[in-house]
Amino acid sequence: MIRASSRERSVAIAIIALGAALAVMRPAYFSPQNLNDLVLANIGVLTIALGTTLVIIVGEIDISVGSIFAVCSVAAGAAAVHGMPVALAAIVACGLGACLGAMNGVLVAVAGIPSIVVTLATMIGLRETLRWTTGGAWIENLPAGFQWLGLTQRSYPLAASAAAVVLTCATAWMLRHSRAGRHVYAVGSNVDAARLAGIDPVRVKCIVFALGGLLTGVGAVVNAARFNQVPSNGGLGLEMQVIAAAVVGGAAVTGGRGTVAGTVLGVVLLGGIGPALTFAGVSAYWERALQGAIVLAAVAADAIQSRRQARLA
Repeated sequence: MIRASSRERSVAIAIIALGAALAVMRPAYFSPQNLNDLVLANIGVLTIALGTTLVIIVGEIDISVGSIFAVCSVAAGAAAVHGMPVALAAIVACGLGACLGAMNGVLVAVAGIPSIVVTLATMIGLRETLRWTTGGAWIENLPAGFQWLGLTQRSYPLAASAAAVVLTCATAWMLRHSRAGRHVYAVGSNVDAARLAGIDPVRVKCIVFALGGLLTGVGAVVNAARFNQVPSNGGLGLEMQVIAAAVVGGAAVTGGRGTVAGTVLGVVLLGGIGPALTFAGVSAYWERALQGAIVLAAVAADAIQSRRQARLA
């Protein structure tokens, strides 16, 4: 936990430095309109990153969240187009995400297939199935109440932000103060020791993957409600974005370590880089390269710290 706190401080300092540089060089970055766009663009990312953090802490990985995101977005839009009330369409999309996440969990925890293999297959399978089902067409002719989920364009960002804060606080409380959170850390740290302590790793992993899918569904609905069309190819590259946010925030890819606060800081840092490059007049194509460099630096710092502690031990 000490290393996670140190990582959080480092990321917070990086965010402050980036903000200070933009305030001096590009003050228009902090215009109300741009900040509103940044919040709306990253609320869904944060929601999905919370689930990804749980999966990483439990010692697994899920690279299928981008495809699950696309499926849930299309499901919500299609249900609304076919006359389903918007609230019910959102619930269906979230439930579908939970089911897809649970399917991953069963294949990983019960069948014993490595999570990278399972979620890679799920990522490809869902993406190709969606492409075949929709023919690549976007969901159009959405009912008027779908965009902004029936709220106004001004009130929706406030409502979505409040919901994201509630989910973030609930996840943080669960990890820090509940028995379920202790079980997640225990399984991620040492599966055999957790089993000897009376914890069922299979059950824990299945629930974590299902929660990850549920939160992906929530993020898909929140994002889809911003537009009057739903793309069938949404979520491309999303899996790398949320994994990067969790890792940069201090989650260990080997499991057993990570915090919600660190993930929030990771989302803020990585989510602000792309627009910052645009305001600085740098090609947006450098965004992925810069994100990759940040992730590599974070993983390298973990490796160095682990070796140092091993020598001290």
